[in-house]
Amino acid sequence: MELAEAIILSVLAASTPLLIAATGELVAERSGVLNLGVEGMMIVGAACGFGAAWLSGSIFVGALCGIAAGTLMSLIFAIMALGLAVNQVASGLALTIFGIGLSGLIGAGFVGERITSAPHLYIPGLTDLPVIGRIVFGEDAFVYFSLALIVGVWFFLYRTRSGLILRACGDNHVSAHALGYPVLRIRLFAVMFGGACAGLAGAYLPLAYTPFFIPGMTAGRGWIALALTVFASWRPGRLVIGAYLFGAVTILQLHAQGAGIGIPSQFMSSLPYLATVIVLVALSRARTGGSTAPAALGTVFVPDR
Repeated sequence: MELAEAIILSVLAASTPLLIAATGELVAERSGVLNLGVEGMMIVGAACGFGAAWLSGSIFVGALCGIAAGTLMSLIFAIMALGLAVNQVASGLALTIFGIGLSGLIGAGFVGERITSAPHLYIPGLTDLPVIGRIVFGEDAFVYFSLALIVGVWFFLYRTRSGLILRACGDNHVSAHALGYPVLRIRLFAVMFGGACAGLAGAYLPLAYTPFFIPGMTAGRGWIALALTVFASWRPGRLVIGAYLFGAVTILQLHAQGAGIGIPSQFMSSLPYLATVIVLVALSRARTGGSTAPAALGTVFVPDR
């Protein structure tokens, strides 16, 4: 039971940054914007978040700086993709390359430093319950926030007029513009939200997952978050299942290596990314009724003058 509890806690921790980043990307793609720069925004958020937390001694300040860094990075993408109508795929890839280099510059002075990781909730009598105590009542604030975030996004998209307008911009931006909705402004806010989530997801890594910063510590999680959005068919509820599924694959391969299973460690380490490819291929083959993606996803929009 203790081993099962430890595995579940590890899965929750590994899944949280995926869930936060993918939630932000889902909102951006629902508005019709394909931002492939999630990895770049995450790693810059990690560097800025750790640096701010190390200098201030506050995890909260570090999280805020991670959010701010991700938002500023998303504005760079927005200027190119929305303001200058540059191809969104090329802009997103450029943002990732730029973010990886910038994070190395920002975090160079913090490599080797350590901080106290984010505290975990403790409720006397509840956290001490066997099995479910630490899992339900003993997580850090990032885990609870990620679950609240996905519920809030679901409510916004499907239970509010603003969410309906955002989805309309992603499905048919010409009709939304004809009805008088500011398509570019709506997409700008959606991209900024996605950047803020990616920055927070990146900051989670050095602030709660590991109490230190190393270059490239996102290790492809931004790309997995992009795949999760497709896996979830752009629906928030399925995003939770996908995030915890991929988190479980990541953790179980580590436990398999620790158990001494006779499989090369390099292959075991590649399992999360191999699972990403397999899931995407399976989904593309299983979809017989057409794509469920927003119809205008990745399409440049230039309003009539």
